[in-house]
Amino acid sequence: MSMVAVHQMVERVSQLLEEKHGLGGRDLAAKLRRGRRLLPRKLRTAADRLAAVDEKAKNPKLRGQIDMGQVAEDYDACVRHLSAIDTVARRRGTLMGMVESVGIGILVLGLGVTGLAWWLGYL
Repeated sequence: MSMVAVHQMVERVSQLLEEKHGLGGRDLAAKLRRGRRLLPRKLRTAADRLAAVDEKAKNPKLRGQIDMGQVAEDYDACVRHLSAIDTVARRRGTLMGMVESVGIGILVLGLGVTGLAWWLGYL
């Protein structure tokens, strides 16, 4: 596997992070700094290793330290997780959570006003 293939793998993971989570940044390391909490711990470490490999691949003297088997495993784990994310369902869940929160707030407010009116004798 060549260094071009490693760079393409890192770019693919970076692209998936941008598509699925909306993370911006110029490279994978910048996107990971912005969205660390969005990834599970094992995936976070795999993505960190990929970002480190991308930096090592730029330096000819450090290229010999790259474990291609580990790179392939990390890439597969990242792509498998990020490809499985359904952005429409994620957005729908976020919207439903907001609607639910507002609905509960209105319900509590209505119960409070009704209770206060009953306590003061208006009901």
